[in-house]
Amino acid sequence: MAKADIDFEKELWDAANELRGAVSENNYKNYILPLVFLKHLSERYEVIREELKDLINDPSSDYHTTDTEEINYVLEDRDEYRSRNTFKIPEKASWQYLKDNAEQDDIKVKIDDAFDEIQGLLTEYNPQLQNLLPRIFVRSELSPKQTGGIINLLSHPKFSEKENPESDILGRIYEYYIGRFAMAEGSGAGQFFTPGSIVRLLVELLEPYKGRIFDPACGSGGMFVQSLKFLQEHGGNKSDIAIYGQEMTAQTLRLCLMNLMLRNLSFDIKLGNSLLDDKFPELKADYIIANPPFNVSNWHPEDLPEGDPRLFGPREEFTTDGSANYMWMQTFWHHLSETGTAGIIMANGAMTSNNKGEKNVRQYMVDHSMVDAIVRLPDKLFLTTGIPACLFILSKNRDGNDGTHRERNDEILFIDASKMGKMASRKLRVFDDEDIQKISETYHKWRNVTSSAVEDYSDVEGFCKAATIEEVIKQDYKLTPGIYVGTEAEEDDGIPFEEKMEGLKAQLLEQFEKGEELNEKIKANFDRIL
Repeated sequence: MAKADIDFEKELWDAANELRGAVSENNYKNYILPLVFLKHLSERYEVIREELKDLINDPSSDYHTTDTEEINYVLEDRDEYRSRNTFKIPEKASWQYLKDNAEQDDIKVKIDDAFDEIQGLLTEYNPQLQNLLPRIFVRSELSPKQTGGIINLLSHPKFSEKENPESDILGRIYEYYIGRFAMAEGSGAGQFFTPGSIVRLLVELLEPYKGRIFDPACGSGGMFVQSLKFLQEHGGNKSDIAIYGQEMTAQTLRLCLMNLMLRNLSFDIKLGNSLLDDKFPELKADYIIANPPFNVSNWHPEDLPEGDPRLFGPREEFTTDGSANYMWMQTFWHHLSETGTAGIIMANGAMTSNNKGEKNVRQYMVDHSMVDAIVRLPDKLFLTTGIPACLFILSKNRDGNDGTHRERNDEILFIDASKMGKMASRKLRVFDDEDIQKISETYHKWRNVTSSAVEDYSDVEGFCKAATIEEVIKQDYKLTPGIYVGTEAEEDDGIPFEEKMEGLKAQLLEQFEKGEELNEKIKANFDRIL
């Protein structure tokens, strides 16, 4: 069945709504996603078991036998399943067992017991997977009926990988839920979710065909999944990429690990604060694709060791407690391989910030030809924040020595995409295929050695401009595309309107209070005179 034929959104949200009343919306994902993951492992085991049976019954196969003892040995051999990238799932941890017992009063206990069984297999396989499936159903407020209802809804044949083998169905269900839960959760979801169209744009810009992919703020792993999709669409092999990530929140790390295991990707993902506790100090990645949290203040740069290898200069000159944006930039640059490229989503304020600890870094990056391109994004691309954003593309392959990309050390490409995208809802704008193609093709034409079959890059008034480093220096190192492409040069401090209004209101009330005090003093002075 083709992917487009499977329409499951309504049923999936119905399943999530079984939790209503017993679980807050921002916790839906912690109950639904582990069940989707268990279903995946269970179905994959069943598929591999059927494949082994077929091999045993095939006279031309090395596995062929009619000996009952040998047949049982092969079908029960854990290594046979591990060598095929799956686990031998005990019967009481199987999806079929949970489905058969969905109406039982103790179904919550049975789910938690199944989680325990599978957790044991996962931890033995890879200690990084420890605590992936904690016992959460028994201690929840969910009734047995609600719990059974979720199992029954997820048991629909259209949600089965066995029924839809070419559709990555459970991966897509997981992806749908992550996006939908982010919408339900609102501003709290930014730590684990980046909207799909922005991720697709970043991946199309970077073209991660092979090599090491790193995301030091990896959330639920969307950048990795989209990289895999890009690879598959271009006939690549997932064994050609190695995935590395770091995530600060244990709960979000669990989402990421399950997401990657659903795609049978190999990975090394670690828990920790990438800024203050870099878990991959020696890693040099070919691609870095990241959406770090915007404008993080009070992140304690004083805790960085003096002479941290990531810093471009003295800690006092190249960091600020007011924003971690440019510490992220230095972290990304440090982790790039000799020819690596990084694509980063940043708050617009990073393009023009004049704070010493940020401007020093930006100036250093421009002067040392680190910035390859800047893309200004439209508003309303994020469900989780009103802060306007842009893309920074940093690259170490700007010298033209790799034979694929031309020498462009003295240029930065500016693209103003702030008027692109279409409103998918009242609150959310998305890039469609044409938008993504227009932006990525513009970058590739500018960056690549063009063949006679490919049209050469040229500046387009109001959209794109290849500016010289000298032009950027003349503009006091400001990187706002509008300055260069000819649109209005809106400078944005990256603070949402609502926050600005709160600040202005507080300031105004303070001035009113001072005004009242002054009025009282004036009256008192008049009284004394009279």
